[in-house]
Amino acid sequence: MLVTNSMTITFHGAARNVTGSKHLLQLNDGTTILLDCGMFQGMGEPTEDLNEHFGFNPKKVDYLILSHAHIDHCGLIPRFVAGGFEGQIFCTAPTMDLARILLTDSARIQEQDTEYSNRHRVKTGLPLLNALYTEEQAIECLRLFKIVDYNEEYEITPRVKFNFTDAGHLIGSAAINISVLEDGKYTQITFSGDVGRYSDMLLNTPQRFPQADYILLESTYGDSLHKDAGAIDDALLEAINHTCLKKNGKLIIPAFSVGRTQELLYALNSLELKGSLPDLRYYVDSPLSEKATRVIMDHPEVYNKEVKEVLKADPNPFGFKGLHFIESTEESIALNNNPLPCVIISSSGMAEAGRVKHHIKNNIGNTKCTILMVGYCEPNSLGGHLLRGDKEVFIFGEKYEVKAEVQSIKSMSAHGDYEDLLRFISCQDPQKVKKVFLVHGEYKVQQHFREKILAKGFADVEIPYQHQKIEL
Repeated sequence: MLVTNSMTITFHGAARNVTGSKHLLQLNDGTTILLDCGMFQGMGEPTEDLNEHFGFNPKKVDYLILSHAHIDHCGLIPRFVAGGFEGQIFCTAPTMDLARILLTDSARIQEQDTEYSNRHRVKTGLPLLNALYTEEQAIECLRLFKIVDYNEEYEITPRVKFNFTDAGHLIGSAAINISVLEDGKYTQITFSGDVGRYSDMLLNTPQRFPQADYILLESTYGDSLHKDAGAIDDALLEAINHTCLKKNGKLIIPAFSVGRTQELLYALNSLELKGSLPDLRYYVDSPLSEKATRVIMDHPEVYNKEVKEVLKADPNPFGFKGLHFIESTEESIALNNNPLPCVIISSSGMAEAGRVKHHIKNNIGNTKCTILMVGYCEPNSLGGHLLRGDKEVFIFGEKYEVKAEVQSIKSMSAHGDYEDLLRFISCQDPQKVKKVFLVHGEYKVQQHFREKILAKGFADVEIPYQHQKIEL
């Protein structure tokens, strides 16, 4: 341990951008605690370099506390452990269950996409790429995971304790509430992780959290209000009717395998229960999605009251007539040669990796088809370019003209809007909060959101930049 004069926090990711969550807390006795170890996604050309270099030495970190299992929060853990980290990784039970399948899937996708890109690079004489980590390294890191239940006070060291409170963003997602005893006084630090919605389709609402001195608050939608979540079923039905029945084409929905895919399946199941789901084939083309759906069904304690009521009549709220989970690569490829109208839900949500990228590549030139975006996309990701209305996009290094329709359902975000975020921190006495740090958001959005927080009586709101170290 390196003894320092004061407690500091350094923002190594999700600083004035939305992915790569990594915040390093160093105590004055030298203890270092990393909050999240996420992968950068959809950042364009710099993405690879950002993921290869942490900005700190993994060997010098003592503990890792994980807010939830989304790849932009946990996706670099195998590389972190391979780089020399030997401490414990604390998370909730659902987060560990999801991380197990997400990290191994991430390794497979990286190896497949790297192999595919390298075939193109060989032709053009470019240097070959390496995957960030292997499947073996993804499995190896799991031995360091330690489960901590919600609202359980856990002592890391005699001077450091923490607990998890439900953040309502994803099953197992948590705000991290740390209590540090230094120089005879306690300092309370809360990292929100990602904050869910108070009207989430599936999950419980975010919990109140203890009074904090410092708050690290996500701000993805800090300048936005989502539409009424109740309209999701209708919006999906409209997109299906328009694309599959009217145009006789394919509806391609990029969706993260965990969380968003299950919300889509729940909405489609609701349409079937109402007798309005069109008689079509509905494909979930992501080997991870079926595993993730099973994990989510194994944790009914995270469901809200409405879902629990549905479960009384329908034991599988994520299944319906015409649904087919695709496992093999051969079956996925065969979808491209099938001319029949259908709905394809496939990861990833930003269309940056995975099988959906191939489906978009093979259908982007077809005016009958629609690409339906259902969540946030980094501006430089493929999904971001499509949402912006670009007429041409690059996929696997090759240029494609966008002839397919591009639509979006913004109300499906699992991130809270600015009203949700303000409600999340409304449990705090603003006069007792020394500083709020805005993370996990685009800089312009954060500047708008900063003013809203100041208007609520919080005296000091800072927007840290990448690798900035701040003394607490």
